[in-house]
Amino acid sequence: MAWLDEIQSPQDLKKIPEERLPEVAAEVRELILHTCSENGGHLAPSLGVVELTLALHTVFDAPRDRIVWDVGHQAYAHKILTGRRDRFPTLRKYGGISGFPRRAESPYDTFGTAHGSTAISAALGMAAARDIAGEDYNVVAVVGDGAMTGGLAYEGMNNAGGSRKNVLIILNDNKFSISPNVGGIAHYLTRITTTPVYRELENDAWKLLGMLPALSKEARTVAGKLKRGLKRLTIPGVLFEEMGLQYYGPVDGHNVHELITVLRELKKIPGPVFLHVKTVKGKGYEPAEADACTFHGLGKFDKVTGKAQKSSSPTYTNVFAEVALELAAANPRVVAVTAAMCDGTGLAKFRDKYPGRFFDVGMAEAHAVCFAGGLATAGAIPLVAIYSTFLQRAYDQIIHDIALQGLHVVFCVDRAGLVGEDGATHHGVFDIGYFRQIPGIVLMQPRDENELGHMMA
Repeated sequence: MAWLDEIQSPQDLKKIPEERLPEVAAEVRELILHTCSENGGHLAPSLGVVELTLALHTVFDAPRDRIVWDVGHQAYAHKILTGRRDRFPTLRKYGGISGFPRRAESPYDTFGTAHGSTAISAALGMAAARDIAGEDYNVVAVVGDGAMTGGLAYEGMNNAGGSRKNVLIILNDNKFSISPNVGGIAHYLTRITTTPVYRELENDAWKLLGMLPALSKEARTVAGKLKRGLKRLTIPGVLFEEMGLQYYGPVDGHNVHELITVLRELKKIPGPVFLHVKTVKGKGYEPAEADACTFHGLGKFDKVTGKAQKSSSPTYTNVFAEVALELAAANPRVVAVTAAMCDGTGLAKFRDKYPGRFFDVGMAEAHAVCFAGGLATAGAIPLVAIYSTFLQRAYDQIIHDIALQGLHVVFCVDRAGLVGEDGATHHGVFDIGYFRQIPGIVLMQPRDENELGHMMA
């Protein structure tokens, strides 16, 4: 039986026996894989959250309950389960459905998300509006694919912890953004998930409590203190709980039954809750699991072999990458900076040849630009390679931290102009306007590969 034929909405999903949900997951994965092989798309991120999506739509009552998908390219399974299965083959095509959540497309897309780290702030705003209106729906933010390397996520968490609003934040921890995650938070999460002492102590504590009669309010308080005490003994920092969030996990993000059980329990807990879910990016498709960077987002490919259809023509990104290497070879002061887009901006070869002069700062464009300013004050010549649409997030830093001080920073603006399949959120159509009005900026637009090289020099 084709389960997807029976699912036109999350209400239909709830009618399917829980023990059959792994079969539904397999069908969803096959549809995502087939469509991306024909149209291109963000394959690996969406394959990794299929079970989590099934669990969310089983436990929560969307669209009354609000689910916000951070970054947005994790939302393919969500689209399939919310009445857009028949239109899913139009993904990324003209007139077709968007590759990201889009409010105008469906009431299930509660917030437009395509740039990382926005979901927590948006979800908290929804929760605040809910409380003002005296309503009682649930609000869930699903954060992942590197969004935790962006500062906006921490601003949202800090506010959520202080507000005490009822909101559930789910971290889809797959160790990747577009490239492997970098920075302190990535190492912190690894320490959490590799601390067996804590997991054993926590399990033993809950087994003991489960042997007791129905807990009184006082006993529940003691149980909570016990759990917090265990964390302080075994996990360094307890970052999320110190921010005022109630931390749970890590949980296996591919065990749909465990996810459903956990989510049902967390629905009952008041205040801001943080659920840490471990997933595999590209889950269920061997080439994507083996090479999550390549299969993060790609064009058409052979789904049997996993080989992508490559153009024989060089791209501006390719040419930029080669010129950057030439400049670095000729001048030891040349360094490269990117914001979680090493592969997308063509800097992988630079990273491999000059690791000490390459800086990937994570999904943190504002920090990348200010960091480049610091480099420039000490005599380095930073090549800052960021997509046009993402560089918008660092507009203040371009003005205040670079231009106002007259610092020598070269902004290498990738994906400028209309970018087709990714849609409006990724169209780099404002860069000429926002650069031209800044005093001291030299703005150059190459007409061909040769001119690009001369301009960079």
